[in-house]
Amino acid sequence: MATDSNFDQFRDAIPRIFDGIVVTLELTIGSAIFAFLLALVLGLAGAAENLALRGSARVIIEFFRGTSLLVQLFWFFYVLPLFGYRLEPIVCGILALSLNYGAYGAEVVRGAIASVPRPQWEAATALNFGYWQRLRRVIFPQAWAEMIPSLTNLLIQLLKGTALASYILLQDLTFEIEQLRQSTGDTLFAFGIGLVLYFVLGYVLTLFMNALEVRAKRRLGTGPSMREIFGVAPALDEPAGVVKT
Repeated sequence: MATDSNFDQFRDAIPRIFDGIVVTLELTIGSAIFAFLLALVLGLAGAAENLALRGSARVIIEFFRGTSLLVQLFWFFYVLPLFGYRLEPIVCGILALSLNYGAYGAEVVRGAIASVPRPQWEAATALNFGYWQRLRRVIFPQAWAEMIPSLTNLLIQLLKGTALASYILLQDLTFEIEQLRQSTGDTLFAFGIGLVLYFVLGYVLTLFMNALEVRAKRRLGTGPSMREIFGVAPALDEPAGVVKT
């Protein structure tokens, strides 16, 4: 059970825990950005008609999905220096997380692109749009709304995956919680605080992604705006499938 001494130790550890949260957020946000960019590249390449391009994307996706994130972290941090390449721990963490979750995200992107009805492609072609114009102005806005829920799940998994960064000497939230456990000698108390903090971080990220989903669907005319959700403005009836520009 928590004692007064435990709470005193916790108060003393708050600055360090805050620093750990900052490191965790740096890992999460940095990795999420690069993972999304990688997912876009690999997802589009995986759906390409060119066999060499599609095959190369599949090899990369399956390799990073099929190997352990922890092993990838160890490889970048402990093995690369053997070849003369030494990376900072934060760089190793972001690199490993980006490659691992980017590979999973690539399948989300590919599936969302493939889910856009074929007539949408044909209509964009009839408007004399080039491939990238079709993708940017017609296909991707619809696919984006479809992929956000899956990307939200991956983002939360990525947040939790950052806990492995403590194995490569990063003083993230998990590291600081372990330090609190050692100072208090109370595993339940320390990791109970850790559970709450990770939940709060995950919930904030979920709210942000939900807002993106609402905005994406609103632009398509398939959902209410944030103002309508909170009752600030009346809902407007609009035809579904209209992409706002």
